[in-house]
Amino acid sequence: MALLGPRQVGKTTLALTVGERTPSIYLDLESPSDRARIAEPELYFADHGDELVILDEIHRAPGIFEALRGTIDRGRHQGRGAGRFLLLGSAAMELLAQSGETLAGRIAYAELDPFDISELGGEAVDQLWLRGGFPESYLAASDAASLRWREDFIRTYLEREIPQLGPRIPAETLRRLWTMLAHNQGQLLNAAAIARGLGVSAPTVNTYLDLLVDLLLIRRLQPRLANVAKRQVRSPKTYVRDSGLLHALLGLGDKEALVGHPVLGASWEGYVTENLISVAPERVDPSFYRTSGGAEIDLVLRWPDGREWAIEVKRSLSPRPSRGMRSAIDDLEPERSFIVYPGGDRYRVAEQIEVISLPDLAGDLTTL
Repeated sequence: MALLGPRQVGKTTLALTVGERTPSIYLDLESPSDRARIAEPELYFADHGDELVILDEIHRAPGIFEALRGTIDRGRHQGRGAGRFLLLGSAAMELLAQSGETLAGRIAYAELDPFDISELGGEAVDQLWLRGGFPESYLAASDAASLRWREDFIRTYLEREIPQLGPRIPAETLRRLWTMLAHNQGQLLNAAAIARGLGVSAPTVNTYLDLLVDLLLIRRLQPRLANVAKRQVRSPKTYVRDSGLLHALLGLGDKEALVGHPVLGASWEGYVTENLISVAPERVDPSFYRTSGGAEIDLVLRWPDGREWAIEVKRSLSPRPSRGMRSAIDDLEPERSFIVYPGGDRYRVAEQIEVISLPDLAGDLTTL
């Protein structure tokens, strides 16, 4: 399956089948003229039965799923192959639920992430961290132009995109929540404290947070609960998923501003965490580990067969394993343990702990 078009946080790709098919035809359903072309969708699909039909911004035409189901079923009876439709659209949960119900057995889902370090290479570490993975932001002519693009994206997404997905949440309230989460990047979620700051209830904060998580804007990293005789933290940690959006929410336009800001370490941790989760093999479960006694690992990757990698993130060129990391390794007994740092060398700092760069560890994960 070929994924077409620019990748964006908050967008999910839906593909009815897996495969490649040419020629193709592309319709942008935000365009009135393109929507008019599928006023009678079954007739239109019949006229283009031998082409890959790409429907972008599919959430603009939620009623089209019934027509797709009929077209796909008739095509199956006629012996048509796989890969007839590629649907692109915002990650509206109601839309995904509708597509799942209407097209059960006929659809596969793929999340289309922003750029990650495995695609751009080690020389891109700092620029990708500062600007984030949106193509328009990363490839901008200057840091100032990149920041302007991200600020415009945030405003447009809050004021235009989210309301069109259904939820009726004041844009300013959602922006304040998003900004508060940015200031608390990588911290344990305290819904009650955030609720007091917003002047709403804790359940309302959780509802708003669910929306940001569903839209792929916030990651809610769950704790790894181990079978140990220690009191473990059970609250999730939250991260603004794209580091460029994090910096835009905080008004950090260049590396100098970032290096002088208190969020520096948490920003680096979130950036590394998001990149490693992005490149990890399918069905690898990410979490973090923390106990009240101080044992802590920033990221735990668990494979379906029970193997685990323990990953600590440090913004230091001479990192050393903390007592908390050693204690967590004793608790979890992971297969491999790493400290990810901003340097380029790779070496052991203890018998079972390896210091490694983000590109090198991402490379290890992508080759599994």
